[in-house]
Amino acid sequence: MKSFKIISLLLAILFLASCQTNTASDDEALETVEVMLDWYPNAVHTFLYVAIENGYFAEEGLDVDIVFPTNPTDPIQLTASGAIPLALSYQPDVILARSKDLPVVSVASVVRSPLNHVMFLAEQDFDSPADLVGLTVGYPGIPVNEPILKTMVEAAGGDYEQVHLMDVGFELGASIVSGRADAVVGTYINHEYPVLKHEGHDISYFNPVDYGVPEYDELVLISNEAYVEESGEVLAAFWRAALKGYEWMVENPDEALNVLLTNQDEANFPLIQEVEEESLSILLEKMENPNGPFGGQDAESWEEVISWLDAHDWLEQPVVAEDAFSSITD
Repeated sequence: MKSFKIISLLLAILFLASCQTNTASDDEALETVEVMLDWYPNAVHTFLYVAIENGYFAEEGLDVDIVFPTNPTDPIQLTASGAIPLALSYQPDVILARSKDLPVVSVASVVRSPLNHVMFLAEQDFDSPADLVGLTVGYPGIPVNEPILKTMVEAAGGDYEQVHLMDVGFELGASIVSGRADAVVGTYINHEYPVLKHEGHDISYFNPVDYGVPEYDELVLISNEAYVEESGEVLAAFWRAALKGYEWMVENPDEALNVLLTNQDEANFPLIQEVEEESLSILLEKMENPNGPFGGQDAESWEEVISWLDAHDWLEQPVVAEDAFSSITD
């Protein structure tokens, strides 16, 4: 009887050790992939957090680690250098970066039309972007905002050279509320607008597509040329999981938003539920691809945005559309 108990105990120990070994092996099998957001977590990132929470990345053998930028230019710069394999950035910024020989490539479209709007307090009573001549416009230091603002002001008949541009970092809403800036560009219709409304401010805005700016992809997933060439299978696995996260978000928006709120950076960037609800409702329409799968890209869109930037002398050297993006959605 005593020897039976000893054998049973040994078998139990061996079983537990086996479980621990299997768990460790499973963890070791996951490949860690860092993804840098374009900003702090908000509604546009919900599909990524859903893919993590629901285990879609793990099913693809990936352990996805989401990191935040310390300044607005980090996603492009760190991806170009290879310090970060994946990041969220903006279609025009990818083109500007490539014109400077930075080896960044868009691998998927996330938001298919501009969210970036010029915003100002309604009491300013501006009729068009031409009214910004002689005034101060804040922006977050991201290069794409300059050609956007220039195009808008000139399309409205104003002299862009007489607009005073000021880098306010991430303090976009605060800069117009405080009077530090008369207007801001780089503010998003799905974020700053509902946030400022929630705070009790009456806000007006100009949509760039109404003033000569093409319907560019607001948000794209980027990588660098070397990673795309060497890690195609990882990228494909990443997007399969991201697609599942997106589809689950579309079918379950309320539950998906709860996943985001659980993962918010409450210390630095607390989210307001009703603001994120409004934001997600705006985003769902702009993220949908009516002509193909979520994330799909085409050369025509890239050629249009390249032509726009080139026409305004923002490209340091020619950019070939087919070199600026690589499809991982097939």
